Amino acid sequence: MVRPILTQQERERGRLLGAALRAARGPRSMVEVSAAAGVPVETLRKIETGRIVTPAFFTVAALADALELELATLATLLTPPVTASAASA
Repeated sequence: MVRPILTQQERERGRLLGAALRAARGPRSMVEVSAAAGVPVETLRKIETGRIVTPAFFTVAALADALELELATLATLLTPPVTASAASA
């Protein structure tokens, strides 16, 4: 199966996901968070650095749970604000 090329918006959302998880991780180590989530530390590293921009839902859910971050809050952080011109279209 050939994967379609990601759009700029999808890549930006992946970058925002990585930044949000990194911020939520705070001073905790990647090893500590990845162990708590049951996710390989290399996967967490790749998500945080934007090398994996579309991780599996269950990976994101496990990381959010380990970071005590609500999925709804995370989704809000990744959703761009609606501009006035886009809302009227």
